[in-house]
Order: sequence, then structure tokens, then C-alpha cells
Amino acid sequence: MEAGVEATDPARMLPSSAVLQVRDLTLQYRTRRQMVTATFGVSFDVHEGDRFVLLGPSGCGKSSLLKAVGGFLPPHDGSIALGGAPVRRPGPDRMMVFQEFDQLLPWQTVRGNIAYPMRLNHRFPAAEIRARTTAWLERAGLEQFGDAYPHQLSGGMKQRAAIARAMAMEPVMLLMDEPFAALDALTRRSMQEALLRLWQQTQVTTLFVTHSIEEAILVGSRVLVLSPHPGRVRAELGVEHLGFAHLGTPAFRALHDRIHALLFEPGEIADA
Repeated sequence: MEAGVEATDPARMLPSSAVLQVRDLTLQYRTRRQMVTATFGVSFDVHEGDRFVLLGPSGCGKSSLLKAVGGFLPPHDGSIALGGAPVRRPGPDRMMVFQEFDQLLPWQTVRGNIAYPMRLNHRFPAAEIRARTTAWLERAGLEQFGDAYPHQLSGGMKQRAAIARAMAMEPVMLLMDEPFAALDALTRRSMQEALLRLWQQTQVTTLFVTHSIEEAILVGSRVLVLSPHPGRVRAELGVEHLGFAHLGTPAFRALHDRIHALLFEPGEIADA
């Protein structure tokens, strides 16, 4: 995919295997001073089981795209479809994990936080909610902290609890907005590895936002590279062949440099 993709009629959506279809999406929002165009004419597909990364510099509209897919920001132009149905509002089929550590309910224990969305949405019977909560505490490595409150957890533990809460709902899509950006380097690497382990168990379709080229390559299967503001598609790249075992290798460095050029060299375009 390249910048300037020809407009597609939303009525003729592309392959049924595409869980998410974004077509010619322009997003705008109003500040106190002006109307801001966050993205312009962005199109992409996310397929079942993808770890699809939105990568770009600050202000390119990555988070706005995620909010639009989540149903929180309506398109100014273009369309978003999930499972073939237009996205018009938030829903439990899309669970979100944010960068902020305060996304957990402070009055609930870790166990209560994981169970809360399932109870709120009547997603499962009570007995299954209890079983799923216990299972996800174990998967997230938090089985010793089920009765702890968020203020008693480290940053990394809070993020693991937030990811467990989202995945326990079995969403159609997991939306992650720079979830590890506020962590120290060692904890961030640990969380990236933990996310991939959990993904191996669930294969949940994931839309992940980051401004880190290295993180995009490590956690993603495909990367959509966006231009500086307003965000436009520079390229879509497959990165699943590279991972933690390839850090520092010529292949990893070459792809890192290629993406860097796409981000910061005007007019640079890559093939899909």
C-alpha cells in the first residue's frame, strides 16, 4: 500500500478475511483555536490474528485512528467497518489498553478489575467469569496479586492487569495505544515479550500504536508507516520474519533504517 491509494467504494468492501477495513479515512477534531486534520485518506485492512502496528511520529494521527476504530471519534470522511459492519460507537468487541497507569479502577482489586468488564457486559455466566478471571491472573503472572489494589502494583504489573482484563473479554480486536511507552527500558522489553506470549495463546487480532521503530518490528506482524501530520500512508510492511532473536542483525538494522527513511525523508515511498 502506498500513499495516494485510489478511493474505494465502502459498499464494495474487500476480502471477508479482513476483520477491520479502513477506507480513505480522514479524521478531524476541534481544539479551542482551530479544526485539526489528524489523518488524510488513510486506507488499510487488518486480518484475523494480525498484530497490526500503526507507526509514525508524534502528531501523525495514530491515536486518533485508534480512537476512531474504537468508536470514539467519527470519521470526517471515509469509512471504518468491523466484521463488515460500520463502526458507529464503542463496543465490547473492541477492548482498549492505554499508556496511562491509572486505567484500572482504583477501588477494585486486580481480580475485580479483570472481572469487571465481563460482569458489566454480561459476557459470561458468573461461574465462568470467576474461572476466566483466575485463569487470566495466572497467564499474566499476577496470581499472587489477585487481592492487591492498583496502587500496590508496579507500572508493569498494572499494564499486565490491563492487558489481562482486555483479553479476558475475548474481543474481536484488542486496541493498544502505546501501552509500554511510560515504562522503563527493561520493563518495556519484558512487557513486549509478555504480550507476544499472551498473543501466542489467544491469537487475538491486535491494533497497536507506537512511535518506536524497534517496538513496531518486535511486536508486529505488519506495520503501517504514517507520514508526519496530517497522517497519510507511506507504506505497509510485513515484519513477522523478524523478532527478538534478530535484534542487532543486519536484517533487523536494514529494516529499521528503511522505516526511519520512510518516516523522516520527504517523498520516500516503499512498496507493500
